[in-house]
Amino acid sequence: MVFLSCTLWARSRGPDRYWKVQELLKHARHFRGRKNRCYSLAVRAVRRAFVYATKGRKLKKRNIRTLWITRIAAASREHGMKYPVLMNNLTKSSVQLNRKVISELAVTEPRSFLSLAKLARARQKEGFCAALGDGKEPPGVFSRVVVQH
Repeated sequence: MVFLSCTLWARSRGPDRYWKVQELLKHARHFRGRKNRCYSLAVRAVRRAFVYATKGRKLKKRNIRTLWITRIAAASREHGMKYPVLMNNLTKSSVQLNRKVISELAVTEPRSFLSLAKLARARQKEGFCAALGDGKEPPGVFSRVVVQH
């Protein structure tokens, strides 16, 4: 495209600007008042909304993790263990399940969670025996204990 004058070149920038404005106003459509019509007001409102959305995504992650921990803690208290003890002994037992999966097991599969709790209990008792030094095995060695159902 050849521009013969500067004014034609300036006018050719119009559609790009139009679509840029429309893209921003699309994000502002659900706002109340002039913020959904006036570009200058919509710019500030949309920028602020995007900041809140970013913060909200971080808060959602934090809230979901808190929910998982609360569910695991409630289920572990049913089996006579505290949450930190359960998680510590599961980690020592080389159970590589994250909090999301463990909380799902606690809610939907109580028997599977019970077996995890028994495994953690066995590891805890084995740790106590090793700490007392009952002479059955050298300290620091973890033998596989078959958990009775």
